[in-house]
Amino acid sequence: MNAVPAQPACVVNCATYDRDGHRRDILLDDISEALAADDGSFVWVGLYEPEEALLDKLQDEFGLHDLAVEDAHHAHQRPKLESYGNSLFIAAHTAQRIDGHVRFGETHVFVGPRFLLTVRHGASLSFAPVRQRLEREPDTLAHGPSLALHAVLDFIVDNYQPIVSDYEAELDALEQDVFAESYKRGTIKRIYTLRKELTQMRLAVAPMQDILSQLIRTPVLAIPDEVKPYFRDVLDHAARVGDSIDTLREMAAAAMSVNLSLVTVAQGEIVKKLAGWAGLLAAPTLITSWYGMNFEHMPELHGRYSYLVLIGAVALVCIGLYRYLRKIDWL
Repeated sequence: MNAVPAQPACVVNCATYDRDGHRRDILLDDISEALAADDGSFVWVGLYEPEEALLDKLQDEFGLHDLAVEDAHHAHQRPKLESYGNSLFIAAHTAQRIDGHVRFGETHVFVGPRFLLTVRHGASLSFAPVRQRLEREPDTLAHGPSLALHAVLDFIVDNYQPIVSDYEAELDALEQDVFAESYKRGTIKRIYTLRKELTQMRLAVAPMQDILSQLIRTPVLAIPDEVKPYFRDVLDHAARVGDSIDTLREMAAAAMSVNLSLVTVAQGEIVKKLAGWAGLLAAPTLITSWYGMNFEHMPELHGRYSYLVLIGAVALVCIGLYRYLRKIDWL
């Protein structure tokens, strides 16, 4: 492999691969010349958050459509696949776990019969490991940009799975807090955040299934029959990740409902006990207040043992009421 020519900082990779899959690094200015050579080679360029001027230059080199380049200028596109003449534009959402939270980015892909251009924005892992793996097996690159595109999309989808696995472990841990004896405000807050992130993940993964399905059927790229099974495999992975996300979203919603229900039940139990003790205290209060009235004609007040009888009556009422409240589980 020859020395890497000097390139702008945002250019991660710029190389051409011959019909045997061997790499040769080139300058951006040499792209149109490499594409003009009818030698079965293709060009692969990788960019990370490029400036608009650089994208405009690559538009001229690759002959890209104005609308596709306009979309690539802005990193807030919905996942989609668009066809422009003999080339395709793909917008895919990427995900990366940073400091315990999931950050989302975008990868825009331009692919044609003899070129592949990837533009990464935000939280997105480099495709360098993908290129290195393919370069160790030149026979795979001999299939052209279609197989390189498969490797890129497969890398994006594979990076979803560890994040989903982390969500599963986090939800299992939160379930322990849901059924804890004491209410924790942070638990419901974290479950809400988890469900919000799962919804964002679903918005990234679900359209990927449509993109892969369209890629298999599109006549623009002319994916070889021997390469199509690889795209179907990525589609299967994306479908499984999507199913896992839907399941986790339902479990998170159920956990929120169960947590709120348990809090409501706990509050009801507290109210029952308070009501039971209030009833228990109300009985002697009622009896003693009755005899606190200043009526003259209350003959039982003049008996020798009236005081003791009243104490006994109050005690019996309280004991009976206490046993009844305990029986119905109000105390």
